Formats: sequence, structure tokens, C-alpha cells
Amino acid sequence: MKMNRTNTAGRILVLLLTALLVLSLAACGKKGNDDMTKPGGEPKNAQEAAAMYKALMDQENAILMENQSLWEKVFMSADKGMTMQEDGKNYGDFLLDTIESAKDKFTADELKLLRQGGEKIREIERTLTAIEAKFPEAAPKAPGNGDSIPADSPTTPGNGDKMQKFPAFEGKDLNGNPVKSDDLFSKNAVTVVNFWFTTCNPCVGELSELESLHQELTKKGGGVVGINSFTLGGDEAAISEAKSVLSKKGVTYPNVYFPAQGEAGKFVENVFAYPTTYVVDRNGNIVGDPIVGAITDKTQAATLQKLIDQALAADMG
Repeated sequence: MKMNRTNTAGRILVLLLTALLVLSLAACGKKGNDDMTKPGGEPKNAQEAAAMYKALMDQENAILMENQSLWEKVFMSADKGMTMQEDGKNYGDFLLDTIESAKDKFTADELKLLRQGGEKIREIERTLTAIEAKFPEAAPKAPGNGDSIPADSPTTPGNGDKMQKFPAFEGKDLNGNPVKSDDLFSKNAVTVVNFWFTTCNPCVGELSELESLHQELTKKGGGVVGINSFTLGGDEAAISEAKSVLSKKGVTYPNVYFPAQGEAGKFVENVFAYPTTYVVDRNGNIVGDPIVGAITDKTQAATLQKLIDQALAADMG
């Protein structure tokens, strides 16, 4: 689902729905439920299963859209360090737990609506799990911790060009200093650009590794740059939260934001899995495919290092 992300609320909902899709797929297959009665009974073949799966995902999105502002408030209130989704845990249970952790921020009627929505999603998730257990091909494939996906994939930015340019932008760092992408990239032999958001546990979990990488790259004429999706457009509350998390993790590399509108904003809108990391050369060209998933994974770290070495070698040549 794509939405116009011209304000903080829209950006948060996009990330919420993205997390819902990716994380619910990651949880599928852990626990089965043989009662696939919604909608239309048990599917008889893979085609029916795929149609049912999509319909159920649409139902989940509709539940979240129905009380959009309340769900946004739930996730804005979430503990920055909380786990977005535990392996094998029903996403509805996660939502209900999150609601309970923030229940003091809602009226009795609001809590009733949120809890009802969470319970409906829990039932839908049970059916989704059962569908994928019987028809694994019914669910769209979500990138796992060890996967990277091509830049021309419909789930990531890109147009298939081998030398795709990172979209130009003019913005600021989190301290309010002006930043231009041309200046940012041209001064570095290689720049690692990491997309994250504040309540994404894997994103926060890799910040220390990214800081270590930044320290190594500075010795080679490169560096790391972070882009927190919540901060697009200069949302002050999101910037404050991002700075708090970065400070606690000891991060010194710059994090930047820019307007949600424009080419760069659209690029971020099409990042459908978090964290995602790009390697960019001195000329602003994207090197290789994006790294989808935390670099705390050895495979991801190795793939990232290979792209970094490729950029450094080209720069020296």
C-alpha cells in the first residue's frame, strides 16, 4: 500500500503498514491454525490461497486505516527499544501488548476501539499463518535477514539502471546544519547510507555496528550517513527522539533529513523494508543492490563490505 507522505502522520502509517507486512510474513509458519474459515472457507488451491491472503492483508490495512490517528499514537508512544516483533509471535498479540503499554494515553472508548482492532488482527494473523503453512507460495516473499534485493525490485527504490543515481536533496542534519547531497557524497570516496526509524528494533540494534563502520571508513576517506524516516520534513518531535536514540548508542556519524516531497522523499517512500542500507560512490551513484536487513547478520555485513570495497577500488582507479 502506497500513501502520500506529506506529513508525519502519513509517514508513520506507511511504516506501520510496512512493518505489518514484513513482520507478519516473518512470523508465518511458526504456529499453525487449521481453521481457515475466513473469508470463504479453506482455500482449495494455491490460487485461492493467494487471493484469500491478499484479502486478509487488505482487511488488516482497513482496520488500521479506520482509526488511523489512534494507531499512529500507539506507535509514537511505543518504547524506542521495544521489540517490533518476536519470532513466532502473532502480530495481533504484539499490537495488543503495545496498546497496553500506552493505555494511559487513551480514553476508555479509544482503548475499546484499539483492543477490538488488535483482536481482529490477531484472528486474521492466525488464518494467514495457516494459509502459508499449507500454501507457502500464497504469501509474497519478504526479504529475510540474509537477503538483499535488486534495486529494480517493486519493493525498493530503483529503475534497474546499473549506475542509478541516489536522488539529489537539500536538507539538514539533526542539529539544523544545512546539507546538500552533492557535497555529502563528493567529499567521500564511499558513503554508506542507512535508512532506519526510531521504533524499529533491528534498526536501533545495528547502530553500534554502523558507528564502528563509520570509524573505519573515515580512515579510508569514507563515512556513514543515517536517514531516519520519521524525521522527513523536519518533524521536531521525531528529530528529538532520533537524537536521543543516537546519543544513547554513541553514534557520531551524521543523520540527515529533507522534505518529504520531491524525488528524494519519494525514494524514501519506496523503501518498504527496514533497515535498508545503500552504498553510494563519490559521484552519487548507487553501487550494487541495497542491503535489506540489519548488518549485524554476518551475510549482510559481508555483502556490504564487498560493495564498499568495490566503491573504494573504483575511486582509486
